[in-house]
Amino acid sequence: MIRQRVRAWFENRLPRSDSQTLTQRKLYILPTQAGWGFGLTLALMLLASVNYQLNLGYALTFLLGGAALVAMHQTHANLCRLELHVKAPAPVFAGHPATIEVVLDNPGPERHGVGMGLYGARRPDMTFCDVPAQGSSPLRLRFTPQARGRHALPTLLVETHFPLGLFRAWTVWRPAARVLVYPAPEQPPQPLPPPQPSGSGAQPTRRGSCSGGGGEFEGVRAYRRGDAMRQVAWKKMARSGEMVSRDTSASAALTLLLDAAAAGNVSGEARLSRLAAWVLAAEQQGLDFGLKLPGLDLPPAGGQAQRRAALEALALWPTPDQAGAAADPARRRA
Repeated sequence: MIRQRVRAWFENRLPRSDSQTLTQRKLYILPTQAGWGFGLTLALMLLASVNYQLNLGYALTFLLGGAALVAMHQTHANLCRLELHVKAPAPVFAGHPATIEVVLDNPGPERHGVGMGLYGARRPDMTFCDVPAQGSSPLRLRFTPQARGRHALPTLLVETHFPLGLFRAWTVWRPAARVLVYPAPEQPPQPLPPPQPSGSGAQPTRRGSCSGGGGEFEGVRAYRRGDAMRQVAWKKMARSGEMVSRDTSASAALTLLLDAAAAGNVSGEARLSRLAAWVLAAEQQGLDFGLKLPGLDLPPAGGQAQRRAALEALALWPTPDQAGAAADPARRRA
């Protein structure tokens, strides 16, 4: 508990930035466990050389001590003047891993064994790379956000043990980029709600014959769940093998509206998860759809842009608890 509090206090003192140059003021260095053991061995060798007046013992002790001092200098220099740049991660669904990509720019000689991981994580979770001289190298890390919304990236740890592993140089970095987390889609997804009348009197028309289902025949479109069997173009389906429906002026007047009020007997995050699953299903089937939430009405459209807009609205839409928490400070100030 005390260690976590000290770590949190230390993190809060660090400014957030998407780019950072590792200067001497930002680097820390200490011996590793192997380094402490090596130092203890040197101390015992020195005591034995003094006790028995071993000239070769003196020579070996100071030779190894000098090598350790050179290794300490190289360990520190392996990180010094490196430039770090983070790229904003792509949006993900809650419970799915998000990828953090960091580019290491090296203005000096080649660097070896540069590692990066999440601050506070175990050492096996570190990712290491070599950075070429006057070049750059990417490093990718993963973390899993559990809640929807817009989240800050976790604090990162950059370290190296090169060349001998006797010393560990490191720095702690807080990126300023944020990741957008969509609600986790409901599994298994519920069937899409039936289309609703759009209420628009103007209909685009095409030349064609009248269908048996009433309304002017305007062509064919992909089959949508809920289409009547008499709308299916069976002859075209037999030729192409794809299930298609006749597109009439009556069917063109229907719009798929994903309404939170029609999500069934669920509430809170479960309702948002069901709406997210419906958005994915509608986009996968190539349907135009709209989204309706309390205080938000997204007009019907289709494609990847509509999918992103709908999922972003679901990710950032405040629940009643969040809205109440945001209103309390305003009431207190009033």
